[in-house]
Amino acid sequence: MHRALITGGTAGIGAAFARAFAGRGTALVLVARDADRLDEVAAQLRRQYGVEVETLVADLSDRDAQQRVADRLETSADPVDVLVNNAGFSVKSPLLDEDLSQHDRGFEVMIRAVLKLGGAAGRGMRERGRGWIINVGSVSALVTQNNYSAIKAWVGNYSESLGVQLAGTGVQVTALMPGWVRTEFHSRAGIKGSSIPGPLWLDADRLVEDCLRDVARGRPVSIPSKRWKLIAAVLRTTPRGLVARLSALLSHRRNREK
Repeated sequence: MHRALITGGTAGIGAAFARAFAGRGTALVLVARDADRLDEVAAQLRRQYGVEVETLVADLSDRDAQQRVADRLETSADPVDVLVNNAGFSVKSPLLDEDLSQHDRGFEVMIRAVLKLGGAAGRGMRERGRGWIINVGSVSALVTQNNYSAIKAWVGNYSESLGVQLAGTGVQVTALMPGWVRTEFHSRAGIKGSSIPGPLWLDADRLVEDCLRDVARGRPVSIPSKRWKLIAAVLRTTPRGLVARLSALLSHRRNREK
């Protein structure tokens, strides 16, 4: 793969994907909304890995920005071979809130933008007969805590559906479903994570390497680490009533940590 476009590519899992591809000599297109941080990360990657790094400043809650990134994915000049739909954030507003602004932003960034960019990448890659699309979901899709878990459930189903529609074209679609990852995601959301057992935390760079192996093997879903594979398998086979009780317990613990 010659060029990878990564949304939210300046921090956390997105930055780990950027390092992983740069280490393989893959040119990058990094998408983020903070122009200064974007320039800083791009410069670091160029110095450390000697790869070409293109930057796109885009707030994916804005539809014009979504379109600019989609146009880049469909261009035939310097085509993108890999799309990593990673941009996201914790939707903290309760489902009963009258103010839907945070939910609307979550829908734009983690649903509409994923749909828009996945479609654009899929069309371009299908025409060229190859490509990878990686959509970052979450194991939280298997529980029923909040709108974030609902959004990530959509991401998982969408990814598998897109994979079905692109079957036989040479384009591989994989949903990455990580557990808890040591990044700034939780601190930004105001979650301390102190009650989460140490062995459940994942390293972002290791997680990305596991994901890339799964993508190369043609797997539609990647759940890095044996422990999280086991947790996901248990959640998938647990009666939904018990999952709801577990979700309530997790939500209560999360609220205590804020």
